[in-house]
Amino acid sequence: MRFVIITGMSGAGKSTALKMLEDMGYFCVDNLPVPLIPKLAELFVVPGTEMNKVALGVDIRSGNGFARLTAVFTELDGAGVKYEILFLESSDDVLIKRYKETRRFHPLSGSGGRVDRGITRERDQLAFLKKKADYLIDTSHMLTRELKQELHRIYVENKEYKNLYITVLSFGFKYGIPSDADLVFDVRFLPNPYYIEELRPLSGNNAEVRNYVMNNDKAVAFLEKLVDMVRFLIPNYVSEGKTQLVIGVGCTGGKHRSVTLANELYEALEKMDNYGIRIEHRDIRKDAIMPLCGWNDTHDR
Repeated sequence: MRFVIITGMSGAGKSTALKMLEDMGYFCVDNLPVPLIPKLAELFVVPGTEMNKVALGVDIRSGNGFARLTAVFTELDGAGVKYEILFLESSDDVLIKRYKETRRFHPLSGSGGRVDRGITRERDQLAFLKKKADYLIDTSHMLTRELKQELHRIYVENKEYKNLYITVLSFGFKYGIPSDADLVFDVRFLPNPYYIEELRPLSGNNAEVRNYVMNNDKAVAFLEKLVDMVRFLIPNYVSEGKTQLVIGVGCTGGKHRSVTLANELYEALEKMDNYGIRIEHRDIRKDAIMPLCGWNDTHDR
């Protein structure tokens, strides 16, 4: 049996995750009163039961009963019930944006109250759950399909998951450094395909540009050192509790060199199967002259 308790920040995607698990064959219950959780568990730990995959949504809407979760976990542990906690996280600015877009009130902000204050209160109340979580997914930069892929890896493919989601992001310095980048690498030292007339309208997603950039000893050496350093950093970030890592690779316009090196870095890192990873080319279309081919603007696994 697999008994999953889904919790986390309001607006981080708990309802969406619950629906996804339902589509994956889980029996799902949302917002069950906390005192009834042990009773629900009893129904599914009976030998021979047909329901062997259960997902339960628990969040701050439980009100005063939410404070009883610690006692409920103690009761489940005492009864030998095995359960997993999936905690969905998101940054404050993303949560505020989502609330503004949906015009909803935060459950702890009250009618007409400020969303940011509700988020702060919720973080305080959920801190113990976040520490106890078996899986922590930060949905700040995730598309819906990317969340579905991560849940499928964990709860269907049963792959090991290290609570870190990596975004490799190409960009152009002339459009500004990404504000959410954790690591930024400048590849403007490499020869620029922009000055090759036949390559100018293409991008790093085209084989001609990729070959031009990578047929350079400096590019090959840089990529080797970059991959080695990032592979060294990742487990250290994980041990420090980091859940999102945005790696920015920049050139002048964000169309040729940065796209090429970002693609190469992504291909090297995606072999690390226990981390979620995606690639995004932020500025590739800013001065597009012709349709792109090959890679998409965003790719993930």
